[in-house]
Amino acid sequence: QKDAPTTESWYDFPDLDSDDQFDFFLKTGPLSNLDKYYDETNEFWTQLKEHPNYDEFWQSRGLIQHLENIEPAVMVVGGLYDAEDLYGPWETYKNIEKRSNNYNTVVFGPWSHGDWARNKKRQAVGNVYFGDNISDYFQRDIETKFFNHFLKGGDKGGATGLPEAHVFDSGSKEWNSFEQWPPKKAMKASFFLGKDNALTGSPSTKYDAEKFVSDPANPVPYAEGKKMVFTPRKYMSDDQRFAAAREDVLVYETPVLEDDLTLVGDIMAKLNVATTGTSADWIVKIIDVYPDDVPNTEETEEGVEMAGYHQMVRSEVMRGRFRKSFERPQPFVAGEKDEVFVKLQDVLHTFKKGHKLQVQIQSTWFPLIDLNPQTYVDNIFEAKEEDFTKQTHSVFHNSKIEFSILIE
Repeated sequence: QKDAPTTESWYDFPDLDSDDQFDFFLKTGPLSNLDKYYDETNEFWTQLKEHPNYDEFWQSRGLIQHLENIEPAVMVVGGLYDAEDLYGPWETYKNIEKRSNNYNTVVFGPWSHGDWARNKKRQAVGNVYFGDNISDYFQRDIETKFFNHFLKGGDKGGATGLPEAHVFDSGSKEWNSFEQWPPKKAMKASFFLGKDNALTGSPSTKYDAEKFVSDPANPVPYAEGKKMVFTPRKYMSDDQRFAAAREDVLVYETPVLEDDLTLVGDIMAKLNVATTGTSADWIVKIIDVYPDDVPNTEETEEGVEMAGYHQMVRSEVMRGRFRKSFERPQPFVAGEKDEVFVKLQDVLHTFKKGHKLQVQIQSTWFPLIDLNPQTYVDNIFEAKEEDFTKQTHSVFHNSKIEFSILIE
């Protein structure tokens, strides 16, 4: 602890022998081997190890449950590609809306962490360019109007001129305003994971399964680039063609769309699965497959083509042990069918005519998510090398992804 201001850092970054994050963490092995970098003097690392489940220790430190009876006006601002906090802004807005009676509005733009507070002419996340002066527009026409109304003597009881929800459509690349979030004009729809890589509107009459081998020694990377970075950001819009080519990634997609299709609000994947092991992770990715005539932009990285690009729109992981409870984990029963629900955070994305909607299912996402041993252990921080085993996973054809589709 410091008892006076200082210009010296109170921490040191570990001196690593590699710039390749994938290679470094794979060679490191089980999480317990990271103790050489983070010992008991690192309070947060120690807390994670001692409380691997959502027990009373973490429950008592949560913030969302305290968001009630809020009186000041609130504008919740978030980035649709905020790798550091996508859950927080959505849950903050939704919980204030449910449990308070104040003025509460939400704005989501095509930003990574903090981009709404920066000014740059061309707004992009990774290879995907969204438009010009998007942060400037928000600061000038949305944020300033909010503060002028509530802090500079405006009629606090009168209309602000702002919408309830102002959200950027990351597919059509334009702002949309709504009277509530999620919007009233939305229709529930389910897409089933069918045979022959098909994403269809009706389930197969035979509930067969697709199988794949998940090998902790050869995990699916979360991004094609493996350079060591402090905070991975661009992966949230990265090209997923590299993953689609792997045998341990299941791919399902619609035919080429004949009309625009706009997904709005949260997404729920309801997977019916089985595994030969007793533990497994399940990753679901929603992907916009571009047609072959999309040109590159100045943001397009060398070696990447936007023609046929597989843009990740939303993604999430469910560590299988927590499929029934984050507080009380449970192993899978080897060979038995089970349910795993994966909730993906809200989107507003138009899959344009000529594009395809794709879903990828996998069980590793490394090293964004640490390796699951695939053999159940009570505390993954105590897993040993021999606990990490190759297993075969199954995803049944009556698995489905539930969306809400925006209607005119």
